[in-house]
Amino acid sequence: MIVSAHIYKVRKADTVTHLKDKILNGERRALAKAITLTESTRADHQAAAQALLADILPHTGKSIRLGFTGTPGVGKSTFIEAFGLYLTGQGYKVAVLAVDPSSTRTGGSILGDKTRMELLSKDPNAYIRPSPSGGTLGGVARRTREAMLLCEAAGYDVVLIETVGVGQSEIAVADMVDMFLLMLSPGGGDDLQGIKRGIMELADLVIINKADGDLKAAAGRAAADYKGALHLMRPKYSGWTAGVVLASALKQQGLDKVWAQVQSFEAALKEGGELDRMRAEQAKAWMWSEIHDQMMDAFRDHLPTKLSQVEEAVKRGEIPPTAAARELLRDFLKK
Repeated sequence: MIVSAHIYKVRKADTVTHLKDKILNGERRALAKAITLTESTRADHQAAAQALLADILPHTGKSIRLGFTGTPGVGKSTFIEAFGLYLTGQGYKVAVLAVDPSSTRTGGSILGDKTRMELLSKDPNAYIRPSPSGGTLGGVARRTREAMLLCEAAGYDVVLIETVGVGQSEIAVADMVDMFLLMLSPGGGDDLQGIKRGIMELADLVIINKADGDLKAAAGRAAADYKGALHLMRPKYSGWTAGVVLASALKQQGLDKVWAQVQSFEAALKEGGELDRMRAEQAKAWMWSEIHDQMMDAFRDHLPTKLSQVEEAVKRGEIPPTAAARELLRDFLKK
């Protein structure tokens, strides 16, 4: 029995090393397997995933990480495909991590980004990975950070994270990317009122998409409105002030201007060491996020019978939710 356990450990270590080597060689299938491994909830898979992440960590950090969010119908997927094709055309390798909302009833997701980004999915210098949000707030999946590091280790120069969509909790992505890009439709005025101040304060660049045809004039007015709004907000960084860019994914216009802004942003933050400091703070925030998630997992696994009993008592109105929470926490902390 002891010998069998030892053999299993050795084989597991060999598998992780083998997978690591393939990822560093840029093999897409190995990258897909590694991301699937990190998303698995099995204890042995998670142990292997953490060993793999520890091994590839020295090979990460060289990519530029961009987070995209926007109002429904703004055309995030269309823009990201056009932008990704523009970047591969410039000689860059691009990874897209797209997060689809999970059903609150069944937990399922459509995961249709490869269909929506058909041209980019066929590009040999691009990799698209759709993942379900799994009920995680903030517009990202629970393992998006791990997937991002794996893509960096695989040699992708630019990692694009497409979030579920704008909402009050749509800010978690800002804690895992270098630059947070907010996409908006032409309009201004009432549309401006619909955007939460918090997400505007987090934006490093605002992109007005669909700035073509009949909407071109409206896009110009919207840009003026958003520039005025950004002017009233305190800049996130001393060396960078968020701006507004007009673009059209359909006409493939403004993509070069967006990339120029990204490069200027990266240069400005690197110059004062701000980029390294920001990533260090993000790593700390990631640690606390993991503590929260793992504590919640452990809490749900502890005394599951009593948990269901207390939940039913709360639903029947026999015990206040606050008292129920205190009782369950007391039992959990006694473990």
